[in-house]
Amino acid sequence: MLIALWAVLDWRTVRDGTVRLASADPRWLLLALVFTCLGWLTAACVRQGALPERLPTGLLIASQFAAGAANHVLPASIGAHAVTLRFLLGRGIPLARATASLALYSVVRPIAKTLVLLVFLVAFPGVLVAGDLVPDEGTLFLVAAGATLGLGLTALLVATVRPLRRPLLDALRCALTDVRLLHTRPSRVLALWGGAAAAPVLQASVIFAVGAALGSPLSWAQVTFAFLAASTAVGAVPAPGGIGPIDAAVVVAMVALGAPVEVSATAVIGYRVLTVWLPLLPGALVLSALVQRKVL
Repeated sequence: MLIALWAVLDWRTVRDGTVRLASADPRWLLLALVFTCLGWLTAACVRQGALPERLPTGLLIASQFAAGAANHVLPASIGAHAVTLRFLLGRGIPLARATASLALYSVVRPIAKTLVLLVFLVAFPGVLVAGDLVPDEGTLFLVAAGATLGLGLTALLVATVRPLRRPLLDALRCALTDVRLLHTRPSRVLALWGGAAAAPVLQASVIFAVGAALGSPLSWAQVTFAFLAASTAVGAVPAPGGIGPIDAAVVVAMVALGAPVEVSATAVIGYRVLTVWLPLLPGALVLSALVQRKVL
């Protein structure tokens, strides 16, 4: 819905961007597609790393591909979490442990993204111009207010709705136990934290490859930093798949680093085509097949 609304309101940008994509270097676009596919593998790695039990690899990857389609329908990754929860319950994982793994997944990914952003700030101090990308006081206030409101509503629900209290407390106790257990297993630590750190880098690499296909002057490090900074700044906005706020922030960040507005906008359009539009129908078909086979 958000994509359609944006396309109607700014149809000239969409039209011009589509024309530019049609004449882009296909080799770079193919590389962008490879990065997109690797993103589904990293999501499966993080899901496995957040759970002590071993999950079937093929079905796990298929479930994450299907979850990607659901993720672009509901905000704040609710669609992806719902598909994953049904998958875990179908594998015999208790509800408390399945819920705890979803919570751990949700906590680890922003922490890992922030750590990767700090690494880029340290590793490329002379290349990246961070001053123009620092959000103003108004943006910081809105992000802080949104986070506070979300935490407050969660606490209010737990305090007032008794049927929610026990499952959430059970999930919290299970989460604390699982966190200690998982961090005694090197393979789980690598899957959890390595996958969470690789995910935003792969997303940024898709944008870089599309931009390179269009002749963008930005380096991979600059595009990655722009994506990390933009998505961290506005990631708290509950839009389906982050579509809308993150897209605008990434374009602004790329322009601040020296890329033309037209190329930046087209690179983000290409990123959404590869990560949203192309997988949407196959993802929905996989989701339907998994439901029919009782996997979900």
